[in-house]
Amino acid sequence: MTGTVYKSTGSWYTVKSEQGDFMECRMKGKFRMKGIKSTNPIAVGDVVDYELEQTSDTVTGTIHHIHDRKNYIVRKSVNLSHQMHIIAANIDRVFLLITINNPPTTFSFIDRFLVTAEAYGIETILVFNKIDTLDDVTLDEQLYMQHVYQEIGYQCLRVSAAEGKGVEDLKALMIGKTSMFSGHSGVGKSTLVNALEPSLDLKTKNISEQSKQGQHTTTFAEMYDLSFNASIIDTPGIKGFGIVDMEPQEISDYFPEFFRLKEQCKFNNCLHKEEPHCAIKAALEKDEIAWSRYNSYLKILEGDDEHYRTDVYDEDRKASDKTRE
Repeated sequence: MTGTVYKSTGSWYTVKSEQGDFMECRMKGKFRMKGIKSTNPIAVGDVVDYELEQTSDTVTGTIHHIHDRKNYIVRKSVNLSHQMHIIAANIDRVFLLITINNPPTTFSFIDRFLVTAEAYGIETILVFNKIDTLDDVTLDEQLYMQHVYQEIGYQCLRVSAAEGKGVEDLKALMIGKTSMFSGHSGVGKSTLVNALEPSLDLKTKNISEQSKQGQHTTTFAEMYDLSFNASIIDTPGIKGFGIVDMEPQEISDYFPEFFRLKEQCKFNNCLHKEEPHCAIKAALEKDEIAWSRYNSYLKILEGDDEHYRTDVYDEDRKASDKTRE
């Protein structure tokens, strides 16, 4: 039988068959021996073949084949630095949820996510959520951040899941597609899914006032079919986003505004650091490229993964201020 993985809990997978039935399945042990450098060889969104097995009164399935993926998005496993974690597979569109101060989302985090999505050919739309909570200062910061990414060419939405603002615009972009919601814990992913489809009634939690960090409510990635001809993959909150398997020379290719200029650099292998006659650095000095983006590029280039683990906000805000000046 063939079906799509709708939920992964590590050892069990909920698979929806082509006939629309759900089955709890395990994975054949051999998959773990094929040299896959992933903490989860099977991910939500995967199309798999499975066989039914009956033990006592229970019918379960055994997955024995994974179909080729259209795409997938990965991040570095925080605990196992040489392995990757597949967040989801076969995605049409990703919505990255961003909040300004509850919790803060940094330029560095956004850029790491976008670079990975570009590398795996997945369209990303930035969703600035909780706009109803912004004061004059944080509104200015949100609009500036939105301006940076719109100038590059990324589509941005302003949404308040709590008040229903922008929800219809978001829904229109999801029709007929399999979308994924991602972002830090506490940015309102589950609340937004509930606003789109109230009948799901996903669990939500408030932000911790002491740390301004979100509290995990989604423990495992899970896909839901929505009533308006769309599917959504809700994912656990990501604290940091480690980049996987990129050569230094290719990183700038996944910054669209860098890629458009790199042919103008004097050297074909220019890393846009110390080299003379670098088009990216020239654009940076003319404020045609945001300092926050260049700062993110350097961190990724230098393999500075401490930042993705600890979520340091100050450096990103300083880079933001430098661009505004």
